[in-house]
Amino acid sequence: MQTHLTVTGFVVHGNRTVLRWHRKNQMWLPPGGHVDPDEDPLEALLREVKEETGLEVEVLPPRERFTGWDRPRQIPPPVTILVEEIPPIGEEPAHRHVDLIYFTRALGDTTLRPNPPDLDTRWVDEEEVRRNEGMAVGDCGPAIPLAADVRALALAAIARARELTAG
Repeated sequence: MQTHLTVTGFVVHGNRTVLRWHRKNQMWLPPGGHVDPDEDPLEALLREVKEETGLEVEVLPPRERFTGWDRPRQIPPPVTILVEEIPPIGEEPAHRHVDLIYFTRALGDTTLRPNPPDLDTRWVDEEEVRRNEGMAVGDCGPAIPLAADVRALALAAIARARELTAG
C-alpha cells in the first residue's frame, strides 16, 4: 500500500480551534495536507494552514526542548503521529497517511479565508468540541459529530495553548 507523509495543524485562538469540512472523507478535520517534495514538515504545515485558512500560525513548543548546539537545525516535533488508512475514493486507490500532528496558535488577523472559498471552515469553541453534538455543514442538514481523534486532539491543543498563555 502506498504511504504518503502528511501534516495536520490544530490552530488555536483563545478557546477556539479551526475545523474544515472535508468533502472527500465527509468529516470535520483541522487544516493540513501532503508534504511536498523538498519540503520539511514545518514548511508543509505552515503552507497548508495558510493555503486552507488564510491564517499565519506558530507551532506551540513541546514541553521538552533539546539545546546545546547550533547545527544540525531542529524543527518542532509533532505532538503525535497518526497512521490513517484511507479507503479508495473515486479514482484514488486506497493508501495510507503517516500524519504528523501539530498544535499551533494563530498570529495576527484571525479572519478565516477558506480555500476554496465555499468550503465550510469555521472557528469551533471548546465547549462545542467538548459536547460533540455535531455540526451541520453550511448550517443545514444533519449535525455531524467529530471523530474521536479530532475531538481529543482539538481539546488537547486548546489546553496546551491555555497552559502556555498562563505560564
